[in-house]
Amino acid sequence: MSTDGIGESLWQACVDQLAQELSEQQFNTWIKPLTAQVADDLSRMTVFVANRFKLDWIRAQYAGKIAAMAEKMYGQPVAVELALAPREAPVRSAPVAVLAETDVPRDVAGPGEEPANAGFKNRLNSGLTFDTLVEGTANRMARAAAMHVAGMPGHLYNPLFIYGGVGLGKTHLMHAVGNRLLADRPDSKVLYIHAEQFVSDVVKAYQRKTFDEFKERYHSLDLLLIDDVQFFANKDRTQEEFFNAFEALLAKKSHIVMTSDTYPKGLADIHERLVSRFDSGLTVAIEPPELEMRVAILINKARAESAEMPEEVAFFVAKNVRSNVRELEGALRKILAYSRFNQKEISIALAREALRDLLSIQNRQISVENIQKTVADYYKIKVADMYSKKRPASIARPRQIAMYLAKELTQKSLPEIGELFGGRDHTTVLHAVRKISGERQQLTELNQQLHVLEQTLKG
Repeated sequence: MSTDGIGESLWQACVDQLAQELSEQQFNTWIKPLTAQVADDLSRMTVFVANRFKLDWIRAQYAGKIAAMAEKMYGQPVAVELALAPREAPVRSAPVAVLAETDVPRDVAGPGEEPANAGFKNRLNSGLTFDTLVEGTANRMARAAAMHVAGMPGHLYNPLFIYGGVGLGKTHLMHAVGNRLLADRPDSKVLYIHAEQFVSDVVKAYQRKTFDEFKERYHSLDLLLIDDVQFFANKDRTQEEFFNAFEALLAKKSHIVMTSDTYPKGLADIHERLVSRFDSGLTVAIEPPELEMRVAILINKARAESAEMPEEVAFFVAKNVRSNVRELEGALRKILAYSRFNQKEISIALAREALRDLLSIQNRQISVENIQKTVADYYKIKVADMYSKKRPASIARPRQIAMYLAKELTQKSLPEIGELFGGRDHTTVLHAVRKISGERQQLTELNQQLHVLEQTLKG
């Protein structure tokens, strides 16, 4: 079996691609625990799975996808074989569920996995710290608030509620808070958990009638870090238990940090009293990273992989991958793998070749005309108003928003954008971009409208 790194790179490239395509919970449950060995000639990949239950599931759901990915990256067919990992733990039978189906989370731990309360584990990733987080205007306020919480837990900003789209660094920030607190106070009781795992723990507590242990676990924490609270939607019993834990932790001056894909009042199917608790501390947004921040992230992450990415290549990639950090990482992995497989230096030409699929999608995706039509439809004005000289607020405001989106989502220059908005001067476009960008940081409603428009335009 290959140990020279090429086989490992091929497997890692498949894993990175799956991380982009699957939800975080699906990826963490099924793909992250897998290991693989690749034959010297790269013709065969053996994937090791923890138990028979998981092996059958991986075969049915993911084996074909992994084989197709490996073939695409290597350029020749790669046979994927599944095998049980050595020293498999004995499989325990799970108790019969007694809860309504709506309270059972998606992709919860299958048979043979350790229950969440088998010995206290903080579940922190020690590599996700404030030092490894690239700072920029997109995350500056959230980072400052998180550092304050880590330094003085239980005081200001309790709870801290961080929201934004996928792959922007919300989870990284939460781990950074936990790691900083433990570095300063090693005896602190800290727990990072995904909301779906909390749902799973509630289910198990009901099944096994172990609510005393459940409460002892959650109510005794010094810091609770809980990811993606939007997953509590429609789960009444889970929301009740989280409300109880929330109250207990605040009463003992423990700190709570939460993340979500939307701001508290935008959460659907969550009890009002819980939403009001989420909104009672500090709510901060993380935005998609600006160009300079994306460049810094690429260069830093390349160095972490023992590779040097020239600045001009980082700018080329950053201009073409705009949505989030996870997609930037995926693009970087493709470039590094392509460079290693072909034994070529990293250059713009190599990056263009490695990312050709992504770039072809980008190039045909968004036009200024499409932005103007989408924004006009959204705000119920005429497309012609986008390039007319009319200036009432009901028209001027959507026009500025369309200019902002044109700058963010296309490769057009300021003068080119101005020309497409009725021959306006580039300074008018610059003013609109700065105005909307600044207000986006302050106005929750505007931020949500922009999120909706961006998702609509990106399809």
